[in-house]
This record gives sequence, C-alpha cells and structure tokens, in this order.
Amino acid sequence: MTDLSRWEQAYTTRVPPWDIGRPQPAIEALPLAGDVIDVGCGTGEHTLLAASRGTSPLGIDISPAAIEIARRKARERGLEARARFEVGDAFSLREMGEQFDVAIDSGLFHDHEFDGELRRRYADGLAHVLRPGGTLYLMCFSEFTPGDWGPTRITRQELEEVFGGWTIERLERSLFELNPGLPLDQADAWLLTARR
Repeated sequence: MTDLSRWEQAYTTRVPPWDIGRPQPAIEALPLAGDVIDVGCGTGEHTLLAASRGTSPLGIDISPAAIEIARRKARERGLEARARFEVGDAFSLREMGEQFDVAIDSGLFHDHEFDGELRRRYADGLAHVLRPGGTLYLMCFSEFTPGDWGPTRITRQELEEVFGGWTIERLERSLFELNPGLPLDQADAWLLTARR
C-alpha cells in the first residue's frame, strides 16, 4: 500500500522539502501535554518538541532511515530517555495497543497516496489510538496553495467530511514552511484541531 522505497529515498538522498530542521511554527504554538503520538514523524522534530516540554512521546514513521535520524537527534539533544521512535505504518494504528492524549499529523494527511477510503481508514485509526477526549492536531496543504507540485491540496470540505464524527474545535488557515528549492517558501495550509 505505502511506497516504502519512495520514503527511504527521500531521507537518504537529500533533505526532504518538508524537513526544515525544526518544528513547524504552527505546531510549535500548540499545547502539547500528556501522552503524545506523532504520526508520520519523519526525522522527529515534533516528537522532540513534545519531549522537550516534559512529555514522553512516540514518533512513528514508515521510513527506517527517518527513524534512525530521529533517534540520532534525540541522543544529540539529550532527549533519548523521553522520546521514543518506532518504524510504523499510519494505516496500522489500530494494531498498536497503545492510547494517547494528543496526536500530531504535520504533513502526512495530504500525501498523494491517501485517497478517500484510506483517509477514512487513517482517521479511524487515529480515533482508536486517542483516548476519549483526546486531541488531534493535523496540518496539511490547502486548496489555496497554487500549482500542482508536491502533495495533494486538501479542501476544508474534505477535512470536515473525513473528521465529521469528531468534534472539530478549530479549522483555520495556516502556513506550512518548506525548504528552498520549491516554487514557494511557505504553502497555504489547514490546521485542524479535533477531539475524539
């Protein structure tokens, strides 16, 4: 289902355009507390952010190369005792056997592999791993980002449909920072805050 070779190549041949070497400012501004899972964590910036705030978060990613980089960052920053990183598939969250208070998705939901059915399966998995009352913070490219390069543009309506069974607390426009070399330095984004 997931093209692992594409993700491995993204982390072993260059710095991916989404890996800015620090947390996305929109995510950094959020309250992260309790048990946190960072789904599609990449090289771990948001997991490490949560760990620096005193949580013991779990970052999962399909790419072993990304997870190795994340673990190295945790060691270098003295956060290896707090931040846990595991290779894992976002579509297999139900099989994890753990629950969390907060889930972060920064740039996974808009991946072009996520079609309508997979989006619903993913949302169901998120609902399964979040405790009742748990919070999802999801940031993705929006339909206001010009061009057809990069990931899928997600509309407000698509988010409202996929997470229609959740309590949507906020759905606001935001900015997704990118590395140089793309048509834009920042992409228009949606930032969703939803409760289970």
